[in-house]
Amino acid sequence: MSKLRIWQIDAFTGHLFGGNPAAVVPLDDWLEDATLQAIASENNLAETAFFVPLESGYRLRWFTPEAEVRLCGHATLATAFVLFTELEPQLEAVAFETLSGRLEVTRADDGLRMDFPRWTLLPVEHVPEALTAGLGVAPEELLMVETGDNYFAVLDGEPTVRTLRPDFALLETLHPAGVIVTAKGVESDCVCRYFAPSYGIPEDSGTGSIHCALAPYWSARLGKRRIHSRQLSARGAELNCELAGDRIVIAGQAVKYLDGWIRC
Repeated sequence: MSKLRIWQIDAFTGHLFGGNPAAVVPLDDWLEDATLQAIASENNLAETAFFVPLESGYRLRWFTPEAEVRLCGHATLATAFVLFTELEPQLEAVAFETLSGRLEVTRADDGLRMDFPRWTLLPVEHVPEALTAGLGVAPEELLMVETGDNYFAVLDGEPTVRTLRPDFALLETLHPAGVIVTAKGVESDCVCRYFAPSYGIPEDSGTGSIHCALAPYWSARLGKRRIHSRQLSARGAELNCELAGDRIVIAGQAVKYLDGWIRC
């Protein structure tokens, strides 16, 4: 039996029990994929991050309870937080090699700043009936993220986003696509929620990756380079985004909930 270190971090929040919890597990070498998936399923959090050292930086992978994913913001933030506060406190910046390329995270006065790719939104000719029925409301505008794995539904205002009661069984039939819903914010530039039931995440609490699309969309609509977003999940999350050419800087805070050991 081996022992692995594990941390659980609340990301995109400045206080415990807010934001999005992620598990972070450092490894010396990769375990079998089946073992990584079993650990993520056992953790039963939206994401578990695993990382191994490289000559420069780390290789980083993310697993939901159901599958490995190509990009995850809150678990990247959580991993950098563990490195900066627990494992390598001398670091001011860290680079991760991932399925979405090289991602860099730096310390900043407002928390941690992540350098992420910028996503393009594409038109959708036909609105799936399962999406409208699953949300219980017809979007004012429906787009698709260029990666092909997320619908982007613009609703008529923050109250509509806040009060949605989705039918997750219907939204699950949209696989492999999750659903981003968004509207102009009242006390923020925009608000959002994110549903990915087919990946074992009925509603995500705070999602960095979707802001690769949200930030440029609201930047264009509002004529602003910096976008403050609130994710209206039950736990709530706060993200600050800034356009940087073909990249997006996503900033947020994080706090430690627990640390311990896995025995496997």
